[in-house]
Amino acid sequence: MLLEVRGLQVSYGGIRAVKGIDLAVDEGELVCLIGANGAGKSSTLRALCRLIPSQAEKIAFAGTDVRAAPAHQLPHKGLVMVPEGRGVFAQLTVEENLSIGAYTRKHADPAAQYDRFPRLKERRRQIAGTLSGGEQQMLAIARALMSEPRLLLLDEPSMGLAPLMVAKIFEIVAEVAKQGVTILLVEQNALLALELSSRGYVMESGEMVLEGLSPSLLADERVREAYLGGEAGARSA
Repeated sequence: MLLEVRGLQVSYGGIRAVKGIDLAVDEGELVCLIGANGAGKSSTLRALCRLIPSQAEKIAFAGTDVRAAPAHQLPHKGLVMVPEGRGVFAQLTVEENLSIGAYTRKHADPAAQYDRFPRLKERRRQIAGTLSGGEQQMLAIARALMSEPRLLLLDEPSMGLAPLMVAKIFEIVAEVAKQGVTILLVEQNALLALELSSRGYVMESGEMVLEGLSPSLLADERVREAYLGGEAGARSA
């Protein structure tokens, strides 16, 4: 098991945002975590990356206990996150952003990312803050891949993007997964997330309420009513 989490809790003041959840991701899997806004999905990812305080019975990555690991050490271990809102360095160029992503791999070559994202190659000397939202999302993913992660955490990659760009981003995520990168995807677009992943978790009010293979979750009446009503209807129309 590449990532194993047991009893993860996150609190903000007196409010528990994540209430003792368990999850696991095996090497080579693409697993999604879906749920409504405020369910605790992003807090879960941020806790796994040690960006916010948390408590857990177990957080093991590649067999190592990382509960006390400083956040800046996790990319060296192969655990990398693309945050919600992209988090590109707006005043730096595309090239400079990619170089920062490669700080754990001194001889990393951006050529593979330029092949994967031709639009970034065209704009490699452009200031990142002037890119479109979709281009910034591409840059954020490419920057994360520069470190050659074993596990890539993606937090709401479709947020704020036009439908055509969402389709392109998910196409890229699928390609990255096929090339062997393990992915844990947090996404509000439940239909796309479940169609892309092999397995999924459903989170509500800080708790895991369902888990299973994606086809089973897609067919589950509770999931369809809560998350797929409009999307499923539009897809079948």
